[in-house]
Amino acid sequence: MSGAMIQQGEREKKGSLFWTGTKIVFQLSLFQGKRSKKSRLFALLCFSPIFIALSLRIHQTLSPDTSFDGLYFFNNAVLLFVFQFLILVLTLFYGTSICTEDLEAGTWAYLVTRPVPRPAIVVGKYLSTLVLAGIFIATGLVVSFVILNLESLSKTSLYGFLIRDIGVLGLGLLAYTAFFAFLGAAMRRSVFFGLIFSFGWENVIQYFPGSTQRLAIIHYIKSIIPLPSSGRFSFLTFQLEPTKPLYAILVLLGISLFFLSLACLLFEFKEPKAED
Repeated sequence: MSGAMIQQGEREKKGSLFWTGTKIVFQLSLFQGKRSKKSRLFALLCFSPIFIALSLRIHQTLSPDTSFDGLYFFNNAVLLFVFQFLILVLTLFYGTSICTEDLEAGTWAYLVTRPVPRPAIVVGKYLSTLVLAGIFIATGLVVSFVILNLESLSKTSLYGFLIRDIGVLGLGLLAYTAFFAFLGAAMRRSVFFGLIFSFGWENVIQYFPGSTQRLAIIHYIKSIIPLPSSGRFSFLTFQLEPTKPLYAILVLLGISLFFLSLACLLFEFKEPKAED
C-alpha cells in the first residue's frame, strides 16, 4: 500500500513538474520569439495578405465598372495564399527549430541540465510557436478581410466566415507545427526535407483523384474551410473530394497529437552528436 502511494506521489510530482516546466518554457520562448529577427521578418511576411487586398482594391478603384465581390476575392486570393504558402513557411521554420535551435545556438547543455522534463521543453516551445504564428497570420487575415469587404461590414452573417476561417487556421497551425517539430527532432537538414514536403508533396498530392489526396494535411484543411455557395469557380475546391467536416477536424487533431508526442519522445532521448 505504501509503495503504491509513493508511486502515485512520484507521478503527481512529475506531472506538476511537467506543467510548471511547460509554463516557464512557454513564457521564455514567447518573450525571446517576439524579440527575434526571425519573428520580425515573418511578421512582415504575414502582412502580405494586406498588400494583396490593397492591390485588389486599387484595381477595383481604377476599374469601377467591373463587379467586385470582396468575399470571393478573399477566398480565392487571400485564403489561397495563406493556406498554400504562408502557413507552410511559418510552421516549417518555427516548427523545425523547436528541437534544433538550442543545438545551433550552443545552449543545449544548459537547457537539458535544468530540472525541467524534456517533453515540457518541446510542448512549451510548441505552444509559444502557435501563439506567435497565430497572431501574425490572423492579423493579416483580419485586416485583409476588412479591406476587401468594406461595403458589407454591416452584415453580421459575413463575420461567420471570418471566425470559421480563423478556426481552420488554428487547426492548420496545430497540425503543421507538430509535424515539423517531429521532423526537426527526427533528422538533420529537416528544413530541406520540410521544403520538399511543403512545396512538393502537399502542393501536388492534394490534386490527385480519389482517396490519394487524403494523404495530404492540406486536404483536411480545405475540407473545413467555409466557402459561400456562389457557384463561381474556387481554387480552394479545385479537384477537392472533401472529407466530412467532423472527420477532417478529428484527423487534424489526431495528426497534431501524434506528431507532437513523437517529437517529445525523440527529444527525450536525443543527444547532440559531435558534428552538431
